[in-house]
Amino acid sequence: MAKNGSSRPGLFGTMNHYDSSGRKTGYSTPGFFGGMNHYDANGRKIGHSDPGFFGGMNHYDANGHKVGRSNDGFFGSVNHYDSNGHKTGHSNPGLFDGWNHYD
Repeated sequence: MAKNGSSRPGLFGTMNHYDSSGRKTGYSTPGFFGGMNHYDANGRKIGHSDPGFFGGMNHYDANGHKVGRSNDGFFGSVNHYDSNGHKTGHSNPGLFDGWNHYD
């Protein structure tokens, strides 16, 4: 699996997202009730994520349509799935902080 980006903590609970070349592609800010709001590099809202009823996170686009889900994996990793339940990738905790993302 190829590494396709990373996410690192920012200020005030934000998370900055980068592509595999280290260019910032967007950021996420804390939302209500444990959710996150997601923005592109230009500050336009592109979606949000909310905690699932049985754990994990449900992901939605800017129009509120469910586009996927993330569930806890082994050894602190997170597995990502599309809206049809097909695995699209996984993320592992970074060495010091943040996450590394893989296809």
